[in-house]
Amino acid sequence: MPAVWAAVRRWIICALAATTAPRPLAAFLAPAKASQMTETPIFDEMWGSDGQLRAPYGRFHAWLDSEDPKRLRAKQREADDLFRLSGITFNVYGRSEAEERLIPFDIIPRIISASEWQRLSRGIEQRVRAINAFLFDIYNGQEIIKAGRIPREMIAQNEAFLPHMLGLRPPGGVYTHIVGIDLVRTGPDQFYVLEDNARTPSGVSYMLENRETMLQMFPELFSRNAVQPVQTYPMDLLHSLAACAPESTRSQPTVAVLTPGIYNSAYFEHAFLADQMGVELVEGHDLQVVDGRVAMRTTAGYKPIDVLYRRVDDDFLDPLNFNPDSQLGVPGIMDVYRAGGITIANAPGTGIADDKAIYSYMPEIVEFYTGERPLLENVPTWRCAEPQALAYVLEHLDQLVVKEVHGSGGYGMLIGPAASRKELAAFRAKLKARPANYIAQPTLSLSTVPIFARSGLAPRHVDLRPFVLVSPAGIKITPGGLTRVALKKGSLVVNSSQGGGTKDTWVLED
Repeated sequence: MPAVWAAVRRWIICALAATTAPRPLAAFLAPAKASQMTETPIFDEMWGSDGQLRAPYGRFHAWLDSEDPKRLRAKQREADDLFRLSGITFNVYGRSEAEERLIPFDIIPRIISASEWQRLSRGIEQRVRAINAFLFDIYNGQEIIKAGRIPREMIAQNEAFLPHMLGLRPPGGVYTHIVGIDLVRTGPDQFYVLEDNARTPSGVSYMLENRETMLQMFPELFSRNAVQPVQTYPMDLLHSLAACAPESTRSQPTVAVLTPGIYNSAYFEHAFLADQMGVELVEGHDLQVVDGRVAMRTTAGYKPIDVLYRRVDDDFLDPLNFNPDSQLGVPGIMDVYRAGGITIANAPGTGIADDKAIYSYMPEIVEFYTGERPLLENVPTWRCAEPQALAYVLEHLDQLVVKEVHGSGGYGMLIGPAASRKELAAFRAKLKARPANYIAQPTLSLSTVPIFARSGLAPRHVDLRPFVLVSPAGIKITPGGLTRVALKKGSLVVNSSQGGGTKDTWVLED
């Protein structure tokens, strides 16, 4: 960790440090057992479905059983203060009463065995390879359409499809340099892909800060448990981005992070990653096209950039080619990109790969481009644009989860079993008015992981976002990723914007 972040963190840890003599925690653990957690057979990753402690949690449980609840509560408060003082917040659009929020962090880790992770990794890598092949194909030969595996209108009429990318091959042939694959678990060996984040997946800074917090507050845990590291991610990201530099690059590639600015919900992450990689954080007004190159303003004049990790949406990337009112992008950057003068990560137009309607075709996409059956399953999905599917969804609306095709953050969705009659009626009208704007899925029995609640350990539903780096040098999957947890009892919504929190995710060594 660069000195500025490390120094701040050390100061905070010292200021908050407190010690308490440990007392047994045996009685405190009881509420976490599956038989006491829920009336339905939901799989708990610590206690299974039968109340028996699962092997990956063995050493952690032994440590937890020896701890004093008062000390753990103090540590939980310490973690909250640490996040607050470090500035680990996010913005919520449209909430004037609370523009900035602290992302709740829970000190009970989520633990995944080495064998479980190996199976997941194979499936993730297969899916990412297929996504990149799909993007190359739809912007070039469109063989998958010619083969009849995807309807032409699903591409041509998709608002995420970018005609500017037709016939364009990005440097190194990579479209999705950073991918976040959202996974949910329903049993010991059953994982589903919930969605593919192929534009600008966020949350990696929280994965890193979660681990750093746990390392500093509970170092003894990491001496007892062989946990695979995640701290190399910033340098892995830098090397992966540099490997994607244009062929014309003659020296060490210059990398920069493009942010919309301080009012963006993920600005903390933009600044954090730039600092961790040791590269410049820039805004659109810091950049301009100079002699056919995109260059950033410095005290010594304008310096050309080879790779731009952009956290700005396609529409705002270039006012000369997209939204003319944009103040966030760089005029003419797409012209430089087409000429091979810069790498943009992720490539423009990648949003079609994480479109929720396209998601429903992912099993066909994986098989078409890899020649293999998908190792990771999709959640069964109804495309409401199809009359038969729409009829089914309308009839069973109170049993389904309905999502906007281009929605994110948990907004614009309906969880049928939790909705009131009034909410169901209102959503039914939306579906009838714009059926193509929605997909529907069954309500899954998502796995739970205990959180450190006021009453003791209590189960809460989780998902997992592993982060994947793609370059001509290969595919690298960070062991673990971001676990998001629904802190409200019974809730299936894990998004931080909707009240969810995060956990450190451990992948054990063999």
